[in-house]
Amino acid sequence: MRSDACPECMADLRCCRGCRHFDPTARWQCRESIEAPIPIKEKSNFCDFFQQRLAMHSHEKKAAPMDSKEERRKKFNDLFED
Repeated sequence: MRSDACPECMADLRCCRGCRHFDPTARWQCRESIEAPIPIKEKSNFCDFFQQRLAMHSHEKKAAPMDSKEERRKKFNDLFED
């Protein structure tokens, strides 16, 4: 529905950025032939072309542990060894 929101962050789901036609490089950032630009891409709107983007996001991603300063320095120096 138009008012649906993400249960985790409460972001609007029926918005340009959640649409499969959203393309930052296209005219008005949409691959469809819309008649006017939609200024706020993160908010709900009444676009007739809207189709939910099929993307999987995991909130359980864990970042890789950072290397220590010495490990980063060694990797850097290894780039320049013959």
